[in-house]
Amino acid sequence: MTAWAAHVTVATVVEKDGKFLFVEEYSEGITHTVFNQPAGHVECGESIIQAAVRETMEETGHAVEVDALLGIYTYTPPMFPDRTYFRFCFLAHVLEYFPEAELDQGIIGPKWMTLDELQETARARSPLVIKAVKDALAGQKYPLSLIYEHQNSPLISNLDA
Repeated sequence: MTAWAAHVTVATVVEKDGKFLFVEEYSEGITHTVFNQPAGHVECGESIIQAAVRETMEETGHAVEVDALLGIYTYTPPMFPDRTYFRFCFLAHVLEYFPEAELDQGIIGPKWMTLDELQETARARSPLVIKAVKDALAGQKYPLSLIYEHQNSPLISNLDA
């Protein structure tokens, strides 16, 4: 039996003119492309907010500023019962778009859609994708001050001690 593993991930929900920023991508174990929020794993030495900003840029070419914590979500995919993802999801807004940015491997590109358009595709990567958009539309948000990240690493900057 494989040992259980926790994965710390981040995602951003970015809304503009009634549409949300999604990423069309390939996903492990799935034969067709799926839609996800810009999302990924936290890397060694970075804060979860830094990870959210980095992942959004790497997957969409959009530089963003994080505004609030949308929520903390967990998910254990049925095809991988030995993995649980702890997803810190943030609300963010676009600062600038770099259409020529090189995107991460496996990413087809960014796509702006409404919640209805996303649901019509039936290709949300996980139930968390739709849940996060619904929470954003409901006005759910928490101040970033709710998060405290102790600064042990010189790589983590811009955090209050």
